Amino acid sequence: MTVILIFFCVHWFCSLFFHTFYLHRYASHQMYTTSKFWERFFYFCTWFFQGSSYLIPRAYGVMHRMHHEYSDTEKDPHSPHFFKDVWTMMVQTRKIYNGFVNNTSTVDPQFTADPLPEWKAMDKIGDSNITRLAWIAAYIAFYVAFVPAGMWYLYLLLPIHFLMGPVQGAVVNWCGHKYGYQNFDNGDHSRNTSPWGVVLLGELFQNNHHKFKDSPNFAKKWYELDPSYQVMKLMNFIGIIKLKPAVVATATPMKKVNAA
Repeated sequence: MTVILIFFCVHWFCSLFFHTFYLHRYASHQMYTTSKFWERFFYFCTWFFQGSSYLIPRAYGVMHRMHHEYSDTEKDPHSPHFFKDVWTMMVQTRKIYNGFVNNTSTVDPQFTADPLPEWKAMDKIGDSNITRLAWIAAYIAFYVAFVPAGMWYLYLLLPIHFLMGPVQGAVVNWCGHKYGYQNFDNGDHSRNTSPWGVVLLGELFQNNHHKFKDSPNFAKKWYELDPSYQVMKLMNFIGIIKLKPAVVATATPMKKVNAA
């Protein structure tokens, strides 16, 4: 059982880190710069740790920029306020994402004005159904090898492995726009869902992020901590990346709003 839980946690947090560090903070927002070597290295790591649920950075970046432009309106690709449940939201998000992957949807030029990372050879492999099925088979094989006899319920974790990236995105977009408190009036429903902002590696400080969308540090109060930003500061110090300045919240914040 211990081996399975360790494997699950490693997959969860490694996938989540490259989701926030590369797909979100780099592909979508250009919060740091880096060399072509490191860009490709992080691109590969995003595929490796997301596995069967790999999200193509370019398509993700376009969709996320739409999310900020149209936050919590009918044009938002994944506002929870227009769906009856999280599953319906995930299906619609996937539909929009696939439109950008397959070039069947028209992309507003404003969402491609800033550079988007692209590695067609990697995407061809990572987005292949054969590759995705191979990852799924690998996860199942690992569980068959290490799930103790009688603990069949551990197999219920497998669907999360299969859909790790979309599951994490759904948690952030659903919870981060429905539950928690607001430091700032952004004209939308974005919330800071503490303490899960820490557990989700900073991703659930959505209200802060929507106020300062290009700031690499999502935490703005003394009691908030963005673990991903701490790792990014170390990478900046070593010279792997060059961070944009983190915005310090000096404006008078709004009154905290309790969960809806």
